[in-house]
Amino acid sequence: MKRTVVPGRKIICLNRKASFNYFFLELLEAGISLKGSEVKSLRDGKGSIADSYAIDNKGELFLINSHIPLYRQSSYNNHDPKGNRKLLLKKKEINKLIGRINQEGLTLIPTKLYFLKGKVKVEIAVAKGKKLYDKRQVKKTRDWNREKSRLLRKNNK
Repeated sequence: MKRTVVPGRKIICLNRKASFNYFFLELLEAGISLKGSEVKSLRDGKGSIADSYAIDNKGELFLINSHIPLYRQSSYNNHDPKGNRKLLLKKKEINKLIGRINQEGLTLIPTKLYFLKGKVKVEIAVAKGKKLYDKRQVKKTRDWNREKSRLLRKNNK
């Protein structure tokens, strides 16, 4: 799978498990409210969104369970590494997402955390969980494609 490079975009971390565990129905870009020490820590390339998800709290969306380690040079005004972080979206988008979460039983999963023109952005996927047989099928097709490419390489030599 070829990744497209967007000028001015520096990827901090990816959620690789998300595409294996969920079907993505829609992708959205959202801002994220961070403290200075969190941004500095992310500039060092540290951070993880592997087990995180977004929830609704009184009409606002929050990113839960994302880990941004403490910034060493920040002293007394450091941040909570596992704290909840507010997602910045327009009210209309928030209402649409909350409606889809509540009615259709979908979930919001972050897939990427990156810098775009100096601002930290998070790519959120409206996702539906995969069943065990779906995951098995993905593994089977991945293995078959790998074996097929090996055979083709072997025959072309």
